[in-house]
Amino acid sequence: MNVASELTKEPALSFARVMSSAPLIIFVVLLIYLAIAAPNLLEPSTISLILKQSVPTVIVCLGLATVVVAGGDDVVSGGIDLSIPATAVLCAGVIADQLTNHGSSLFFALALAIAAALAMGIVNALLVVFIGMTPLLATLASSVAAVGITKVITSSRRINIDHPFIIYIRDGDIGGVPSAVLVAAVFVLIFCIAVHRTRWGMQLQAVGGSREAAEVSGIKASRLVAQSFMLAAIAGALASVFVLARGSGSTPGSEENLLLEMVLATFLGAAFSPRRIVTVWGAVLGAVLVSVLSVGFKSIGVDVFWTGCIKGSLILIVVASAAYTGKAQS
Repeated sequence: MNVASELTKEPALSFARVMSSAPLIIFVVLLIYLAIAAPNLLEPSTISLILKQSVPTVIVCLGLATVVVAGGDDVVSGGIDLSIPATAVLCAGVIADQLTNHGSSLFFALALAIAAALAMGIVNALLVVFIGMTPLLATLASSVAAVGITKVITSSRRINIDHPFIIYIRDGDIGGVPSAVLVAAVFVLIFCIAVHRTRWGMQLQAVGGSREAAEVSGIKASRLVAQSFMLAAIAGALASVFVLARGSGSTPGSEENLLLEMVLATFLGAAFSPRRIVTVWGAVLGAVLVSVLSVGFKSIGVDVFWTGCIKGSLILIVVASAAYTGKAQS
């Protein structure tokens, strides 16, 4: 019986390996098509634009990757935080409102935005860790609440911003490299080291791999999961600055596209890991590839609504691939 079971399981595992590579193969095919259809996609100026456009997605992906590492990569019962883009847009609204409508200092506006983000992180941690809600439902609920608060703060209107700091983040450069890209690179390095190169990060990965085993070994899993949600909220606050810079102001509703790109990029990034698990560096690379698709489709004249449909379809493929691979390996 055991031999028959092993013989049956082997083809399933082989097919699972193929399925785990399917999202990456599809992306490579799309990138090759875009490189042919839009030759200017590989020009230095376009690459610089792609990197600048990807920065908000990169930053929110840092937060989501941290939560997934702590909670596991099962999209239903594992770690997930759908509220990060809404948190970013909420903080962007707070900053824009304070700077443009109230004449507050940049320091005060940023402090208020960070406080709002931390409040979101605390709510998510309470709902997931202490009340026991599934992260998917808890963060979806807090995301809806954040969108509502943003509409109240901004009166559902766009708020333009012309503060020198935001303009510098948008247009400035250091040695020819966009300042936004350099600042984002610093944040990426910090998160990569924290999650993948520190004792805290190793414990975080242990909890995500097997919470029961981690607790048996003396690791306080609940505390680490709560901390991951707090870090995700901080990532949302950091992303708000780049959201403001990219859009030259606060625009309610921009969290929807950011959410699509964040989920797609983070789980696509797992395809770059030898173990097919979500990593910080993989999520960052996924975010850049998603930005390449967005800029590429726009350059060849694909309607923005069709671009959204393509991204949605890719999310389905990525998530389905991850679910099937996990099922086959269990």
